[in-house]
Amino acid sequence: THSGYITLMGRPNAGKSTLLNAFVGERLSIVTPKAQTTWRRVTGVLTSQRAQMVFLDTPGLMTPGDLLQHAMVAAALEALREADLVLLVLDAAASRGRSDLEGIEAVLEERPRVPLLCAVNKADVANEEEIAALSRWVEDRLQGEAFPISALLGTGVDDLRTRLEDLLPEGPFLYPPDEIAKDPVRFFVAEMVRETVFEHYRQEIPYSAFCRIEEFREGEDPVYIQAQIFVERESQKRILVGKGGSSIRALGMESRRKIEDFLQRRVYLDLWVKVLQDWRRKRGHLRKLGFPIPDPHPRRRGT
Repeated sequence: THSGYITLMGRPNAGKSTLLNAFVGERLSIVTPKAQTTWRRVTGVLTSQRAQMVFLDTPGLMTPGDLLQHAMVAAALEALREADLVLLVLDAAASRGRSDLEGIEAVLEERPRVPLLCAVNKADVANEEEIAALSRWVEDRLQGEAFPISALLGTGVDDLRTRLEDLLPEGPFLYPPDEIAKDPVRFFVAEMVRETVFEHYRQEIPYSAFCRIEEFREGEDPVYIQAQIFVERESQKRILVGKGGSSIRALGMESRRKIEDFLQRRVYLDLWVKVLQDWRRKRGHLRKLGFPIPDPHPRRRGT
């Protein structure tokens, strides 16, 4: 048998999460039209008769602004160092400059000496010349293999999966064959609430709201789930709650529908909103919410 970790890398909104979901056949990573939806890495597992692929979906590569974005980039780089295979995902339909590709090259220089494949995504809507140009760049500059695909439609995904299986190192399976995710159920439930915030709100609200599950009573019917949504300012809390609680009720109903579909059980979702002042910019708040914070002054070896 073959097994190993496959790290998905790419710019925000390239389609990494959609591709992960297409591989495993479940909505493990949240997907919205907005960029920078993935904040922490998501682990998905796909097992066939001969191979087990452990996919690491990572936050998009970007120039970080606030401390949260620094943590997101650090999480992506950590997953890159763990890779047995690297799967770069490029949006073939997006406009980009030379500096964009050079930035990706610079990041991938830090990868271990492992094979690199590239999913040239959105081939169903992209220009054929751009697909060909990106494929040549992958082969010439990255010494990788390019696969034009559409993660949304599933076109080309089977061929890519077969090639990934071929390149995995020999070894025993790392997880039970019937397992499709490593992360706990609480993680996915919280992500479904956050996805619904992205779908219902605009401007800064989605990027300032983070959900954490405070209680999860699985032994009850319906399952009782208490979720806390953290925002940065009182004004954001008022928008989330809405007049007379109308907005938070609508948010709760849509989130509950997703969670019930995921758990295949009835759910009582108890949503709360709390202000955690400027949480995206404060180390203590980010640690409290479970984000690993990179050391701004790493010690050199031997010191």
